Amino acid sequence: MTRCPECDAEIDLDEDEVEEGEILTCPECEVELEVTQTHPVHLNVLSDEDEEEEEGEEESDDEEDEEEGEEESGYDEEEDEE
Repeated sequence: MTRCPECDAEIDLDEDEVEEGEILTCPECEVELEVTQTHPVHLNVLSDEDEEEEEGEEESDDEEDEEEGEEESGYDEEEDEE
């Protein structure tokens, strides 16, 4: 038996059925929880800041890919001019 770190409600989880990094929702307070350890199960509350950071990292990766694509196309244009 595991307890929600936010509201202390009992959460019935089987150690063999959850994976580290899995996101769950507390049935009582509906806060999102991340499984940080499986034997025994340990849960951390996911805050809005954590989610925003993850989204920000994904967006910055996409922006870098776009910039690299622009640079590559710039080289092709220069080579065609010569």
